Amino acid sequence: MSVACPVDLDTGKLRREISKIYGKVAVEPAAQFHFHRGPAYATEFLGYDADELASLPAECTGSFAGIGNPLAIAAVQGGETVVDIGCGAGMDLLLAGKRVGQKGQAIGIDMTEAMVERARNSVAASGMTHIEIRKGDATALPVAGGSVDVVISNGVLNLVPEKELGFAEIVRILRPGGRLQLADIALDRELSEDVRQNIDLWTG
Repeated sequence: MSVACPVDLDTGKLRREISKIYGKVAVEPAAQFHFHRGPAYATEFLGYDADELASLPAECTGSFAGIGNPLAIAAVQGGETVVDIGCGAGMDLLLAGKRVGQKGQAIGIDMTEAMVERARNSVAASGMTHIEIRKGDATALPVAGGSVDVVISNGVLNLVPEKELGFAEIVRILRPGGRLQLADIALDRELSEDVRQNIDLWTG
């Protein structure tokens, strides 16, 4: 099965539409969207711990729009370096930051300015100084090669048109023996060309 997008898809327009939608999620999480959001959804449907989420800044849990729970795949250990690709407002990132502790590092990367700002505010409110937010794209991660123990991502790589580049970047930044803990959407059949050309469906 191919993971490539149509060769003539306007990827610039696609990125702008994605940034527009998730920028709105950052500033108006209670607005109408065609996907679930928030801490109640995360606990009821995705298995997050309600008490743990309650300990985080409300501005990061309110804008959560993931589709799974990558931190439930395997334990993140103290002292590890974790990168969250498409960290959004920072809910998974802050949870990872708590697990790695002050001797570790958690780096969140997002391409949407409003999400970057919200994530930075959430990190500041949490008081965790070993967490950093960087603006960047999944196909060109602002992270040194071979420097990361764990890459997490939650419902983001399905939005990336150049998936080969996205996964190549994950391989590049992981240390030997590092791991990917991915929660995402996958299809078991090839989509029609009309569907693959529909930017509104890509941005969902």
